[in-house]
Amino acid sequence: MISIDWSAFLNVFLAALLGAGSIVLFYALGLRMLVRAGRVPVVTPAEFTDAITVLSEKEIKRAAKQAEKAARKSPLSEGQKTLAFAGAIACFVLCGAAVIGGILLIVLG
Repeated sequence: MISIDWSAFLNVFLAALLGAGSIVLFYALGLRMLVRAGRVPVVTPAEFTDAITVLSEKEIKRAAKQAEKAARKSPLSEGQKTLAFAGAIACFVLCGAAVIGGILLIVLG
């Protein structure tokens, strides 16, 4: 007969839920602070042969221009921008630490 340890199952479920939530939270906060710091991340899309949509050069240039415009319009002072950038880096480090911690729990546990 198979028996299930429901308390262990609940512990794993809650740990996974908390881990996933913290990764998403720290990443979203990091991106938000990065944008507030005036460093809008512009990533040019990779072109695949079977892609549904491929951005043209004109669309890529327009996105980069909008990012530069948003960076210039930031109402923060230089000190506040530096602090927001440091906060963004801290959030990304916490996000990475959560991922590495999860991997270590799987490998070592």
